[in-house]
Amino acid sequence: MKLNLKRPLAFFDLEATGINVGADRIVEIAILKAMPDGTEIVKTWRVNPEMPIPLQTSLIHGIYDEDIADAPTFKALAAEIAEFIGESDLAGYNSNKFDIPMLLEEFLRADVDFDMTERKFVDVQNIFHQMEQRTLKAAYKFYCQEDLVNAHAAEADVIATYKVLLGQLEMYKETEFESKQGVKSIPVVNDVDALHVFTNINKPVDFAGRLVYNDQDEVCFNFGKHKGKTTQQVFAVEPSYYAWMKNGDFPLYTKKKLDEEWAKFSAKKNENRAPRPQNNPLAPRPEFKKPQSKPDKPAEPINTDMLEQLKMKFGK
Repeated sequence: MKLNLKRPLAFFDLEATGINVGADRIVEIAILKAMPDGTEIVKTWRVNPEMPIPLQTSLIHGIYDEDIADAPTFKALAAEIAEFIGESDLAGYNSNKFDIPMLLEEFLRADVDFDMTERKFVDVQNIFHQMEQRTLKAAYKFYCQEDLVNAHAAEADVIATYKVLLGQLEMYKETEFESKQGVKSIPVVNDVDALHVFTNINKPVDFAGRLVYNDQDEVCFNFGKHKGKTTQQVFAVEPSYYAWMKNGDFPLYTKKKLDEEWAKFSAKKNENRAPRPQNNPLAPRPEFKKPQSKPDKPAEPINTDMLEQLKMKFGK
């Protein structure tokens, strides 16, 4: 089966020093770029994370410190990787929760503003979990009738993810799905826009899950005491929450999207302020009126009491 694409779809997979998007670093990235004409381009980069790889992590993906000691840093590779992805939509396995936010974090550290505004993103895991709920290895066995060899190597995983999506499209092309709200549809179709809608369950804003869209497409907090409230509601009653998040241990991309929401809030606040009257130099000035003085009292005739007071004052 050939994917029905309007523009390239870049499947990508990351191996990293850990799973903390804000603190860990990429050690390997593989991208399979599926083109609208059916051709495929695969590229893999090893990356020096500029920090030690924990042993427990190396035991999972098989990449050790000595393997990437001479590899370039992500900052040195960022422009090349961004250029290779180009205007592609993005796809991966668990990519919405991990790979996309990790990649965006690395791009921001490298001062590359990787625009996500017009991109579609397809999380193959979400199709699998909603339809079957298993792991990548099981998904590969289930959809492709093959055993996944060399799992947790970025290139093997990304190729497996690509093949799993093709298998899902074939298997579910006429399968009805019922959502939690009771809405029935056939969502797994050969169309990236439809897959984008189906796989983006929580409608993420920052991809780290701190900010999400609600049913009215308003940006809401998705954690803590303000979970479910829009950013505009929270900023109106507790503007210090913005500063707390900016100074907190949140991913850089989360802070970038938070800045955008704060800018909208500030602009709206300024619009609602009553405009100050402006001075017009050509307008006639109001006539200055001199304050009226009280009328003088008529002089009182000198009497005996007045003479006595003067005599006491001057001692005469």
